[in-house]
Amino acid sequence: MTIDNQIEVVLIDDDPHLRQALSQTLDLAGLKILPLGEANGLAGQLPRDWPGVVVSDIRMPGMDGLELLGQLHSQDPELPVLLITGHGDVPLAVQAMRAGAYDFLEKPFASDQLLDSVRRALALRRLVLDNRSLRLALSDRHELSARLVGQSAPMSRLREQIGALAATRADVLILGETGAGKEVVARALHDLSGRRNGPFVAINAGALAESVVESELFGHEPGAFTGAQKRRIGKFEFANGGTLFLDEIESMSLDVQVKLLRLLQERVVERLGGNQQIPLDIRVIAATKEDLRQAADQGRFRADLYYRLNVAPLRIPPLRERGEDVLMLFQHFADEASARHGLPPHELLPAHRALLLRHGWPGNVRELQNAAERFALGLELALDNSAPDTGLGAPVEIISGGLSEQVENFEKTLIAAELARPHGSVRSLAEALGIPRKTLHDKLRKHGLTFGDSNPGSADESD
Repeated sequence: MTIDNQIEVVLIDDDPHLRQALSQTLDLAGLKILPLGEANGLAGQLPRDWPGVVVSDIRMPGMDGLELLGQLHSQDPELPVLLITGHGDVPLAVQAMRAGAYDFLEKPFASDQLLDSVRRALALRRLVLDNRSLRLALSDRHELSARLVGQSAPMSRLREQIGALAATRADVLILGETGAGKEVVARALHDLSGRRNGPFVAINAGALAESVVESELFGHEPGAFTGAQKRRIGKFEFANGGTLFLDEIESMSLDVQVKLLRLLQERVVERLGGNQQIPLDIRVIAATKEDLRQAADQGRFRADLYYRLNVAPLRIPPLRERGEDVLMLFQHFADEASARHGLPPHELLPAHRALLLRHGWPGNVRELQNAAERFALGLELALDNSAPDTGLGAPVEIISGGLSEQVENFEKTLIAAELARPHGSVRSLAEALGIPRKTLHDKLRKHGLTFGDSNPGSADESD
C-alpha cells in the first residue's frame, strides 16, 4: 500500500489515548492525517516526493522513532520528521536532531506548539518539492534539447508537447515519416515520465511475421498451437510497469487490432490458449508513417482503434520542414562520429552547407546521420548519386538550365546558406564569403536576399 498524497501528516504513537488526542488537534486545524500505532513498514509506503510530514514518538516497541528517522531519510533526506520525547529524554532528542530530525517536542506540550511546528514543516516541504520539481523540469528540458537537437519552431513545439505529455498516463500516437526519429521521441516520453525506472519495450509490428505477431505481443500457454511447448510472456506483459513502443502499427492485421483495442480499453492481457486475465499497468506508445484516418476510411485500419489512439497525437516534423536545423544536426552527428572514430573534425565549407540546405532529405534524420558519418570519415558527401565529385568532399547537385543559370543558382544558394548563420554585420558576412561588401550588396539585391531579415545575429546592415 502507498500512502495517498492527500495525507499531510502521518502521526505515529503506540499510546492510543495520546494518538487520539493529537489526531483530534491536527484534524480540527484542517489537516489531513493518518494515525498509526507503529512505525514498521511505513518507509516502504511513502513515495519519494510525498508532500507531507511525519510526527512520531521516539520510544515505541518494535521500531522506535530514531530507527524510523534513519529509514525515512535513507529514501528522502529532506523529508521533515518531528519526534516526540518523554520527560528526561532531552539527550536522546539532541541525538535525533543531529541525525536530521526537523524538530522535537517534549511531553507535555501545548497543542499550539505542535500545530506551529507541523505547519512550518509543511511549508518547508512545499518549498523543497517546488525546488525539486523546478530542477527536474530544467534537467528534462536540457535532456530533451540534447536528444532532439534543433532550434526551429516545429522542434520547439515538439519538445514542449513531449514535456507536457511525459508526466501523464495518456497513451500517445506518434506520427512521422521513415527515419524522422519516432523511437527517439518514444524513449524521451518514457525517460521523462514516472515510469522511467520500468521497462521500455520496443517492437516493430511491420517486422513480425503474421504467424507470430499475436504470440509476440500477447504471449501464449503451452499447447496453444503447434510447436508451443512452453509458456511465453508476451511483450505487453513484459512491459508491465513501464512503456511499450509499438512501431508501424498500420501493418497489424485487423484481427490483432481488435485485441489491441480491447487491451487499451480494459488494461488486461490474455495469453493465447489461456483463460487468465492478467492486469497491466503500462503506457502504450504507437507510431505510424501512414495517415491512419485515411487507412480507416479505406478499411485497412479499424476506425475505433484509430480514435482510441488519437487522443494524444505527436507529429514529428520531417527534416525538410526544419530549415537550418539541418546544419546544426549535421554538425552534431559529424562531431559525434569524429570523436567516436578518433578523427579530427572536418570543416563544413559554404559549399557543403548549401548542398545540405538544398537537399530534400527523403530519409530524414537517419539519412542525415549516415551522411554526417561519411563526412566525418573523410568520404564523399554524396547526397545525389548523379552528382560529380567537386574535390570539396561534397558533390555539386545537377541543376537544370544552362551554365549561366546554374552558376547563378549555385551562387544564390551559397549566399543563402551563409545568411542562415549568425553574423553581426554585413562586413562579417562578406568576409565569410570572401567578397567585398559592395559586391555582396549587389548580389543580395540581384538575388532578392536581405541581410537584416534573414540573419538571426544581424545588427546594423550598413556596417
